[in-house]
Amino acid sequence: MHTTETARRWRLILGRYADGALPQSQFGGADVELDQVLGYLYDREYTERGHRLQRGGGGRLDPTQLTAIKWLERTRQLFPRSTFQRIQNQAVTQYGLTEVLADATTAAALEPSPELGAALMRSRGSLDAKLEAGLRIVIQNVVDEIVRRIATTFTATLVGRRDRRRRSVQPLAQNFDWRATIRANLAHYDVERQRLLIDEARFNSRVKRRLPWDVILCVDQSASMASSVIYSAVCASILAGLPGINLHLILFDTSVVDATHLASDPVSVLMTVQLGGGTDIAGALGYCERLVRMPQRTVLALISDFEEGGSVTALLAAVTRLREAGVKLLGLAALDDDAQAVFDPHVGGRLADRGMSIAALTPDHFAAWLAEVMG
Repeated sequence: MHTTETARRWRLILGRYADGALPQSQFGGADVELDQVLGYLYDREYTERGHRLQRGGGGRLDPTQLTAIKWLERTRQLFPRSTFQRIQNQAVTQYGLTEVLADATTAAALEPSPELGAALMRSRGSLDAKLEAGLRIVIQNVVDEIVRRIATTFTATLVGRRDRRRRSVQPLAQNFDWRATIRANLAHYDVERQRLLIDEARFNSRVKRRLPWDVILCVDQSASMASSVIYSAVCASILAGLPGINLHLILFDTSVVDATHLASDPVSVLMTVQLGGGTDIAGALGYCERLVRMPQRTVLALISDFEEGGSVTALLAAVTRLREAGVKLLGLAALDDDAQAVFDPHVGGRLADRGMSIAALTPDHFAAWLAEVMG
């Protein structure tokens, strides 16, 4: 049994080029289909090395006869969702299966995920201009998926501060009033188990802010920032639509692009972004300084890996000037595709010493941080 399973796994790894030693015919029908959909993509590894692609046996879906859309549909059926997403990401970005972007129907069939969006953002510079329409479809679907997940919580967190005198029927975690919940449920305390049984949870309402705040999102678009740029664009679009917030969206590498006029359209922002190049954080903050009108009611959020390619001295001087003027400074470390922080701790520490609050946060926690800072 062990030998058979090992042979099966090696056949799926090696594909049709193992036919001589591990013929496809000795495996079950399900494995034949797995072998064919994997071969459709991963045989490209062999052909790029000069191996000749020979037609396989009598399977129902010979890889040489598959179309991109049929391959996507069958791969989605055969693999768990997480595995399918990984395969489709590799198909587009590693193995050049760009025909999935050439056809609108096929592009729309791709499973939207932040990881796919980030992978496409990284490879966008090498894609043919003819694929831009398909790329836009995929990016739109990725944005829609993120908005669906975070918009309600993000907005509810920021539309107003908590009013502990008023109750809310909306069960949002950031509005949870633990003190009132304990008081309301003391009668349900289980003495024997020493546990409080919650029959009714209490939540605070929120009151709208009256005085406006200026929020400047200063987003690093260097090569490591793909995932963070996508989430930043979505957060900017939500902030741009909230009352009482005047948003500025600034993108930078070694130059600065003011994308404020596009902030409400995250897809246009992402189709504008050019990942790569160097990083001049000091220059970007210098530009942001000129946007400050009401220092005491301004939040500047720097989203970066803090890998300063310019003058660290100039960067620290800019942070000092902004802090002394009364601007509230937030530094959000870049997050990779697995939501792990990726940043230069040395520069991050020096920024913290100069008065910038540094954290690595997901969008919902970023919203809570903004709400806290703006009181």
